[in-house]
Amino acid sequence: MTNFYKTTRWKKKRPKILKRDEYRCQECKRYGKNKEATTVHHINPLRIRPDLRLESWNLVSLCGDCHEKMHDRLTDELTDLGKQWVDRANRLRGE
Repeated sequence: MTNFYKTTRWKKKRPKILKRDEYRCQECKRYGKNKEATTVHHINPLRIRPDLRLESWNLVSLCGDCHEKMHDRLTDELTDLGKQWVDRANRLRGE
């Protein structure tokens, strides 16, 4: 799946999501903080739901610190915080 991040479709989508989120970390924003977003995160992980890879509702702008909090880098499993984002996104989509 890492090749996906080199595709033209991703390279066009990523800046659109950052712009949509005003280049601000959406997790920090929940707590009244204003931090620059540097990453576009797949809420439902790409490896589990590749069909959602370009769905705008499944993408969120995050700062590096918050992105690290979304999944365990050793196991690549979602953390509790990452699971909360999945639940929230899926609930909003009616899934």
